[in-house]
Amino acid sequence: MFLPLMQNFQKMAIDRNVILEALSTLRDPSTGQDIVTVKMVETVQVDGNNVNITLALPSLNHPSKSDMIFSCQGIIQKIYPAAEVNVHVIARTPQSQQESSSLPHIKNIIAVASGKGGVGKSTVSVNLALGLKKLGAKVGLIDADLYGPSIPTMLGLQGERPKVQDVYGKPKIVPLEAFGMPVISMGFIVEPEQAVVLRGPRLAGIIRQFFQDVLWPELDYLVVDLPPGTGDIQLTLVQTVPVTGAVMVTTPQEVAVADAVKAMNMFLLDNVGVPILGVVENMAWFTPEELPDNKYFIFGQGGGKKLAHMSNSMLLGQVPLIQNIRESGDAGKPVIHTENQKGAEAFLEIAKNTIRQVALRNEMMAPTQVVQAQD
Repeated sequence: MFLPLMQNFQKMAIDRNVILEALSTLRDPSTGQDIVTVKMVETVQVDGNNVNITLALPSLNHPSKSDMIFSCQGIIQKIYPAAEVNVHVIARTPQSQQESSSLPHIKNIIAVASGKGGVGKSTVSVNLALGLKKLGAKVGLIDADLYGPSIPTMLGLQGERPKVQDVYGKPKIVPLEAFGMPVISMGFIVEPEQAVVLRGPRLAGIIRQFFQDVLWPELDYLVVDLPPGTGDIQLTLVQTVPVTGAVMVTTPQEVAVADAVKAMNMFLLDNVGVPILGVVENMAWFTPEELPDNKYFIFGQGGGKKLAHMSNSMLLGQVPLIQNIRESGDAGKPVIHTENQKGAEAFLEIAKNTIRQVALRNEMMAPTQVVQAQD
């Protein structure tokens, strides 16, 4: 009785949808995502017992070419033992490579930048990312401030180390998770007290690894917390991935605005072409806990609006100087996840405005192109 059943199973009609579902369990060696999601599977044709699959690889000499062919054949023949599986490999044309992102499963990359340190850029990055997630988006976070990685502390991940997973013989980094959000940081690799002494090429290599060698899930937004200024890390970012837009962080005072203008103008250079989504004015005023309705403009007024006007964008929101924002960051529980209403509301409003600005940017402008490296 078993033999006839087995014979009937082998003669069962091959279902194209079942094949696609099986192929979706295989991983792209470059991104770690399934090969169907990243559109590596160009065609699947079924003709009786013949299954013809076309795989699109960056080149015909791709190092994982043979492994991928055998994996496709093996996974289909486990389901349909009688299937004759033929896998054809084609190289993506230069045009299609230019049009497709190296991270096709990540819809938007948002850089959070400032001209000078100490303006609360990392606090904005963390709470913006968690605010976007709170609004229902799939969000990831990169701590690209390699010299001063503070996000592990702000998310309560001090001392944690990411795991490494093998994908077709290539080691990939599994990001850590905080509040249901994948995160990567230099702070997960070095000891907290260890000085990070790196020059340009090494900085660039680590930033590229954070994008290309980390197993990011499918995301609506990937928020990148940049170091202050306009150095190697910023340049490597725009040379590695197409950045959807930048969020500028400043305090109201003139010194912070003057430095933020320089960082903003780097994104707006003709050969960079990253639009400014908006401005966050941090430490807009001081409100003591015992006098919640009082506002003391310690750093002046109007800096955020001025920078938004200069960038032809909008003021995404103003964050008051509240003791609980600092305390919650030090405790590893960002203010947007606390009961501090004023702090949480400020960042949630910034997240809502960022979503609107990204949608408007994507509707009105062509995708950002990766900046070509120049000697």
